[in-house]
Parts: sequence; structure tokens; C-alpha cells
Amino acid sequence: MKISSFKFDLPFQYPFTISKASKKSQPTFVVELDYFGTKGYGEAPAISYYNITVEQMMEDLEEKKEIVEKFSFTDPERFWHFLHHLFPKNPFLVCALDMAGWDLHAKRKGKKITELWKLDVNKNALTDYTIGIDSIETMLDKIKSKPWPIYKIKVGFENDIEILKAIRKNTDSLLRVDANGGWTLDEALEKIPLLTEMGIELIEQPLEKNNWDGMKILFETSAIPLIADESCVFEKDLEKCVTHFHGINIKLTKCSGMTPARQMIFIARKLGLKVMMGCMNESTIGSAAIAQFLPLVDFVDMDGPLLLAKDLASGISYNCGKVEVANLPGLGISPFSEMFQ
Repeated sequence: MKISSFKFDLPFQYPFTISKASKKSQPTFVVELDYFGTKGYGEAPAISYYNITVEQMMEDLEEKKEIVEKFSFTDPERFWHFLHHLFPKNPFLVCALDMAGWDLHAKRKGKKITELWKLDVNKNALTDYTIGIDSIETMLDKIKSKPWPIYKIKVGFENDIEILKAIRKNTDSLLRVDANGGWTLDEALEKIPLLTEMGIELIEQPLEKNNWDGMKILFETSAIPLIADESCVFEKDLEKCVTHFHGINIKLTKCSGMTPARQMIFIARKLGLKVMMGCMNESTIGSAAIAQFLPLVDFVDMDGPLLLAKDLASGISYNCGKVEVANLPGLGISPFSEMFQ
């Protein structure tokens, strides 16, 4: 097996602003596994508040590249366990390699990943479209220019309720909100009843990730489902979420790949938790991996390619919230060759 890695900085159509940060582009890492001419691709965006950069992923891979290339690749799950122990401090890198492993494995079998997993692709969830923090006028302009059945609105700032009221007056679409841990407990207790009146579908990460005492209070009082994001990273976090959140948002990059994500979904269902699959502004490569999980989740946020002004592959399309994956083996993608020279 031969490994190649690539670094990209993909511009957004609009500056992407959440309660934690604002950025004009998305740095991302892509890996290519070449196994006797069959190529698998995986992606991991760099997110500043998880403290893993593209450069760190490339450096860690280069240090142990020969070890990975000598691995006897037979199936993706065995590959993930090998990678998990080889790179214990870099789940983002493990995610990219694991994703590429599934793409490679399914291509060698001549099947889609959903076929290998025996999923009913007719039960796909609809993806939302994210509206980042901005002025009321700009946020409304974004909604008017992108008619969509579900919007995810970033909140966690001073006049967020005022903006949500304006948005609700201008659209009947489902609204989800994501505070990215930007509220205090008092703010959340004040705002959630107002959001209930607006018919908000769910709230992601209202409080800081370690404010479990506050989340317990919100969990017992909120009429809106509360979804853990930063508070639920790995499988070990699931059990604690049961009495603090109504559901979890699994992100491939933070949990270290498709292999652990499947396991987290199975466990979450046993624990009675709702399941959301989220994105980190991946290109079509990483978004196609998220798309494999559509039959397994209640909610999905995989609008990365819609937010980016530049993409790395073709293979998925969006039709008013419905995601369609190309009829190709593996992830179903076709990387743009000029980007991988």
C-alpha cells in the first residue's frame, strides 16, 4: 500500500462565524491509499479548538508512514484498530485514514459502503443548511438566496433571540440552533422557553462542554431536545450524556472515523439517545463519508460542500435537503485529478 497526503485551504462562500471563532477558509487534510492501483480517499478538516492542525496530521503521518504502508490491509475495522493504537493522540489523522480504508475496501469489493453495511438507503434523513453568525440583514439574505426545508442557525451571542425571531417571520422551514457552548446557564434558561414558542426543533451544545451540572438542569426543564456536540467526542462519553442530553452529534473527524462512528450509533440507540451526524465543513470527500450514515441517523448536518466556494471531488448532490450519492463503489466520489497532482 502506498500513501499520499495533501493539504488544502478551501475558501468559504461567506465568512463562517460561530460563537467561538470566525474564518474565511477551511484548512483540510486529505489522504490517498493506493493498493495495487485501487485508490481510497479520506479527509479530516483542521478545527482550531480541537488543537490539531493539518501540519500536525501530515507530520505524524510522515513519521510513521512506512509502518502504515507495510500493514497487511484486509478489512477497515482491523485497519482502524491498528491506526488507533499507532496514532493515539491524533484522532483526526486516524479518521482520514479510516475513511480512505473504507473507500478502498468497498471499491475492491465493487460495492457501495451502504451495500456492505446492508442499509436501507430509502430512509435517508434530510440535511440542514447552516446560517453562520452575522447581521440580521445578511442572515436573512442567506436564507432568501438558499430556500431550504431545514436551517441550522448559529447562536451564542448577544442579540441571537432577536435574529431568530426575524428569521422565523421570514421562513416556515424547520429551524435548529447551535450555540457551540456559547450560553451561560442563566442565558439558556431564559432563552429556551422563547425558542420553544418559535418551534425550534433542537438545540446543539447550549453550554460549555464540561458544564455537566448546568446541562442536568436544562435536561430536566427543556421542552426542546438538547444535542451534545463538544460534550460527546468518543464512545466513552455516551453513557454520561444519557442524563444530560436527549441526543448526540457524532462527527467523524472528532471521534476518529467511520468505524467508531458506527459503534457509537449502535450504543446510542441502546441507551435511548437520538443520533445526529454532523460535519466540520468537509469537502465532498468527507461529506460523502457522512452520507453513508444517512439511513442510521435522526438528524444530519452535512452542508460543507454548499458552504465552500471550492471543492475537491464530485459524487454527491443536494436537492432541497435530500442528499444523493453517485452510483459508484466506495464513497461514491470522483476526486478532481488536478487537485491531486
